Amino acid sequence: MEAFREFLNSLFNPIVYTLLGIGLFTVMLLAYRVWTKPKVAATIAVAAIAVFLMSVPDRNFQVIITKPDNVPIVSLIFLLGFFLWVSLRQAAVNDERIERGEPPMEATESNDRILTWPDLVYQELICMVICTVVLILWSVYLKAPLEEPANPGKTPNPSKAPWYFLGLQEMLVYFDPWIAGVVLPTMIITGLIVVPFCDKNPKGMGYYTLKERPFAVGTFLFGFVILWVMLIIMGTFLRGPNWNFFGPYEVWDPHKLESLTNINLSEFFWVKWTGIGMPSEEKWGKATFLIREAPGLILVLGYMMALPPAMAFFWGPTKKLYKEIGFIRYNLVMMHFIVMIAMVIKMVLRWMFNLKYIVFIPEYFFNI
Repeated sequence: MEAFREFLNSLFNPIVYTLLGIGLFTVMLLAYRVWTKPKVAATIAVAAIAVFLMSVPDRNFQVIITKPDNVPIVSLIFLLGFFLWVSLRQAAVNDERIERGEPPMEATESNDRILTWPDLVYQELICMVICTVVLILWSVYLKAPLEEPANPGKTPNPSKAPWYFLGLQEMLVYFDPWIAGVVLPTMIITGLIVVPFCDKNPKGMGYYTLKERPFAVGTFLFGFVILWVMLIIMGTFLRGPNWNFFGPYEVWDPHKLESLTNINLSEFFWVKWTGIGMPSEEKWGKATFLIREAPGLILVLGYMMALPPAMAFFWGPTKKLYKEIGFIRYNLVMMHFIVMIAMVIKMVLRWMFNLKYIVFIPEYFFNI
């Protein structure tokens, strides 16, 4: 068991955790017709529950999952898995029916009306009673996570935001506050706003499908599962004292030290790669920051401005997307899409190379 715990701890290293999560996510979408079959899904669920139950006796694991703040998140993880399976299973069944020339399941369901009284009211009453009982038992047996009044001389370690903001708090580690706290949340809102404008695909309206809307469904699930749920899990269960990473079976030791020397891309380029040394103000004057950050600026501008048109001309799926939705809609979609991918890239670069900023211009408070 000790070797098994060490193996699982190694899987929750941030690099392995993120890349493995993206890999499993890709397999989940590509093989959705296989793993959503009831027998296969039941086997996966039983295995996951078995690993969870075997982990509960471990003292360190038990301390993490039994915190009053974390108990609902544990249940949410299992509920998320269940509803993800339900939606993709229905998508798999519908896609198979459509391939056979049959209508989706939703089109064959009975249109018989159900009366609000007494049917719907009775169901809502039963649900209300059950939820009330659960909440009463929860409040009796699980202590509320209340702490002492705020004390500036005693800061909690780690100091965490509510679970629904942990993804945002995690982003603050890798990006400046103006990006993590303003730009990225705003792009979530604008992305949802432009969906009705950009999505011209008439298929998939009123029924579950993945084959007919792979880009739309895949992009949404990537943002939700990878960039939201996985970051919440990371912030809840893997971030410990001093905001260090800990495996699920590790002791949250506040004295754990990690040697981190953050370095910017400009230092990588001018000092480590070329050996020229950082540009000096004596030679370049006020334009020093432009010369110094030229590699990062070129990289960012190339990524944001050259990548979308290149994908529109040379990559099959995006070439087809460009023809279907046009120039303006395509660029709106790709701007949001490549920013999502850039978030993961920046995180992995920080973990692998301690890369802090790609563009570092403190003279104007502009850092990327």
